[in-house]
Amino acid sequence: MKKLILLCACALLTMAFPAPAAPDKPPTTFVCPDCGCASDAQTFEKAGICPSCGMKLIEKGQQKEQQKVTVAVLLFDGAQIIDYAGPWEAFGEAGFKVYTVAENATPVHAVFGQTITPDYTFANSPAADILLVPGGSTKNAVANAHLIQWVQKTAAASKHVMSVCTGAFILARAGLLDGLTATTVSHAIDQLAQESPRTKVVADQRYVDNGKIITTAGLSSGIDGAFHLIAKIKGKGAAEDTALGMEYRWDPDSKFARAALADMHFPQIDGIDAQILSTEGDADHWEFKALLSQPNSAAGALDLLARRVVAGTPHTRGPVTLLPSKADASEKQSEVDWTFTDEQGAHWQGSGMAESAKDQPGKLVITLRLKRESAPKTS
Repeated sequence: MKKLILLCACALLTMAFPAPAAPDKPPTTFVCPDCGCASDAQTFEKAGICPSCGMKLIEKGQQKEQQKVTVAVLLFDGAQIIDYAGPWEAFGEAGFKVYTVAENATPVHAVFGQTITPDYTFANSPAADILLVPGGSTKNAVANAHLIQWVQKTAAASKHVMSVCTGAFILARAGLLDGLTATTVSHAIDQLAQESPRTKVVADQRYVDNGKIITTAGLSSGIDGAFHLIAKIKGKGAAEDTALGMEYRWDPDSKFARAALADMHFPQIDGIDAQILSTEGDADHWEFKALLSQPNSAAGALDLLARRVVAGTPHTRGPVTLLPSKADASEKQSEVDWTFTDEQGAHWQGSGMAESAKDQPGKLVITLRLKRESAPKTS
């Protein structure tokens, strides 16, 4: 009976003083991942796609968790694969968010038959912390006013801009290299200097950092430029750790620059049918060997070489001088020797030799050697 009375009393108290209702859970709202587009300040009632940039909406409050360093990779027909794929790998391994941008949504045809579909177009690409401009066949890209305008706009909003190889020509056309120091792939150094006279073009650096604008030399140089940029943003230790994870030997103090090697002063030799046997050296000397089928006489090969040395030796200051033959009057000339001064004032000595190839009748082995005799003059 007492138990029944207690139960009734509890029921009466519950009716008189009901438990407080649980507070209503605020509705979930969604936002764009703070990418810099026009919809960053908007909120959305449902998950979906941002109407401005096309990125996936996230729950409000998760922006900081979702934030990553973003990299916009410019794509165009003729782009060099390693120019964007190499840095892409490094940036991705470092935890950066990488996406591609092209003029249109249709697949881009890179070199060697690779096709890649861009993530965004110039019309809807989100803002990026880093703009990466690859090289390759850039003639049409440089002449594309729409592309240049997009580069100018994106570069202005980005914290860092990096070109690889002939991507420097795109930056130059966009006016981003005026008054700066820059580099590019070895065979285009002179052309960049001619087309961008307000830029100091250098040939002895793998990459050049002007602060916001970084230019790198050819091809694999872009990977080193990417690690340099990772080090600037996340610290040298993070860059080193990323390189180790990629099994890549990153040396931030490396002085290797393709355009600074001695063979850049070798004469341009056309009109020969040759197979390269070896080519090696450094910035101060080089040796090149080739198996010649035509010309098939030592005299013919040496005559061709002498003419090409005088007319086709690049990066010289003043004429190239052929030295007197070392052969006696009764002997056939066995080599050609020459000397010249390069653009920096250093003196060079060159020699070329032609001899019959062993076990290959009718063919010759031609050997070219070049050695720096003095250091460049300092102003």
